[in-house]
Amino acid sequence: MSKWNLPPKDVGHMDKPNGIYLQTMSILEINERLKENDVIIIPIGSTENHGSAACIGEDTFLVTRMAELIAQKTGCTVAEPIWYGSHPYHHVGMPGSIIVPEKIFKGIVRAVIAGLWNMGFRKQILLNGHGQEYVIPSAIHEWAKNYQLPALLCNVNWYHAIPNHCMDKEHGGPFETPFIHADEAETSFSMALFPEMIKLEKACDNEPVGWMPEGHVDKAGNIYQRPIKWYGQVGFGPIEVAAYPEGNVGCPSKASLEKGLPGIEALLDYLEKLVNDILKTFPPGKLPPVEGITQRDPKEVEKYIKGALKGGKSIYELRYPP
Repeated sequence: MSKWNLPPKDVGHMDKPNGIYLQTMSILEINERLKENDVIIIPIGSTENHGSAACIGEDTFLVTRMAELIAQKTGCTVAEPIWYGSHPYHHVGMPGSIIVPEKIFKGIVRAVIAGLWNMGFRKQILLNGHGQEYVIPSAIHEWAKNYQLPALLCNVNWYHAIPNHCMDKEHGGPFETPFIHADEAETSFSMALFPEMIKLEKACDNEPVGWMPEGHVDKAGNIYQRPIKWYGQVGFGPIEVAAYPEGNVGCPSKASLEKGLPGIEALLDYLEKLVNDILKTFPPGKLPPVEGITQRDPKEVEKYIKGALKGGKSIYELRYPP
C-alpha cells in the first residue's frame, strides 16, 4: 500500500483551519509557522472547459490536492490557488474557459510572489497544472530582475516531473492514447485525487486532429521531447472550439484510477523530496547568500530581509507595482 493512500479520504482543505492553507491562518499563526517551515506552495491552475466528464476547475483541483497532501507530510504551507490562467491561442473562444492575457497573468504571479516574500515566505514552489508553462518562468524572472532580493523560487509543472507516467503504451507509459487535454491521462490522474468530481459515464471521446505529419510538434507537457513544443506553433492543427466541441481532446472514457495512481504517487514522492531538500539546504530563515544572488548593497538588502514591522523595510519600498 502506498503511503499516500490515494484517492485521499480527507480532502478539500481550503476552508478548514487545520494548518494547511495560508488564508485560514492569522498573522500571529503565520509568524510562528515561519520559524518552523518557511516553504509555501502556490497552486496555479485555470478555469476552462474539460469536457462532459470533468469539472472546469480540473487543472486547479489537480494541483491543490497535490499541494494539500504535501503540506500534510512536510509541514509546508499552501496558498489558495490562482484560479484563472493564461492560455495559448488554440484555446480562444471555447465556452467554459476564462482566458487571462499574459501580461495581466504575469502581473498577478509577480504580485503574489512579492506579497508572500514580504510576509516571510521566501521559498516558493509555483505548482502549475495548466498549459501555461511557457509564461510562469517569465514572471519569476521579471520579479527577480526587478527586486533582486534573496529567494528560492521554482516553477514545477507536475507533468514534467513524471513524463514516463504520462506517456502512451507505445512509449512505455500506461495509457492507450497520448496525453493531450481532459483525456484518458488527465482524467485518470484526476480520479486519483478527486474522483468525486469525475463523471466518467458522461465522457465523450473524439479523435485528435493535426494537419502536419507526426513527429514535429510535441503533445501536452512536451513529454516526448519532439523538436517543436506544443506551444511553439500556430496553424499546425485546428483551434479547439472548431475541432473539439466536446471540450476535451482525446478519450476520457478510457481513463481509470489504476492508470493514474502510479504517476500521482511518483509525483508526490518528488514534491515531498523537493520541499525536504529545500529545507535541508536552507533551514527556516536561511536564504541564499546575498552577495551571490543580488547586485544590491548587502547592507540595504538586509533591511528588506528583516521586514516591515520588524525594524526593517517593506518590499514595496523598492518599487510598486513590480
